[in-house]
Amino acid sequence: MGVTRTDLFTDKENDLAFAAKAFAHPARVAILNCLLNTNTCINGDLVQELGLAQATISQHLRELKEIDLIHGSIEGSRVNYCINLKRWQEVQSLFNTMFDQYADTKSGYC
Repeated sequence: MGVTRTDLFTDKENDLAFAAKAFAHPARVAILNCLLNTNTCINGDLVQELGLAQATISQHLRELKEIDLIHGSIEGSRVNYCINLKRWQEVQSLFNTMFDQYADTKSGYC
């Protein structure tokens, strides 16, 4: 496998690609949707809600925490997960900036 040359790209391009990776699995999208729809922090409810094994959910939560889209707080023996609003807005801005570059002028786009 080749070496990724992230040094060839801007910080914003690398950040967008890193964030896009988090959205690249349906389980992570489902976890984010669950957190967004409940509009609160949740804990073990994800296993029942998604029907996935705890180990699988933990793996996907780790991916989402790695890019700081979610954060967890410990309450007793459980961890409550919430959307990290500041990072969520940063990622939203990254995607919006890229998508907003497309001007629907119907001229010259394939």
